[in-house]
Amino acid sequence: MDGSEPGELTAAAVVSGAPVDLQARTARIYRPAKTATQSGDWHGHHWRMDWDILQKGHRWENPLMGWQSSADFLQGTHLNFKSKEDAIQFAQKQGYEYFVQEPNERRIIPKAYANNFMYSSKKLKKIPTK
Repeated sequence: MDGSEPGELTAAAVVSGAPVDLQARTARIYRPAKTATQSGDWHGHHWRMDWDILQKGHRWENPLMGWQSSADFLQGTHLNFKSKEDAIQFAQKQGYEYFVQEPNERRIIPKAYANNFMYSSKKLKKIPTK
């Protein structure tokens, strides 16, 4: 038995000795949106999993510099996956509670430059230039 047999899943966190705080965290699985400065879709093919943020009890202000400090070791941690199914399978195998946030798909409306000069029965629109 190497763990690849079908059947009942045993959470890996139970046998790995992971902290109980980690097991109680909810994971979010989503496909990140591209930044506004990108025109292509090259980096939009992967799915990401990150964890919810802990409440205020785990944050404090550093008295020397005034920076915000945190005891949340998963705050800046995320995992990338090739597909949504891979991320779900990983979360189930680790025993994490998770939810999947489906991406908003872009709607591309076909446009033509010639439509700017097409006849319309509406009132003529005047654009002041000065």
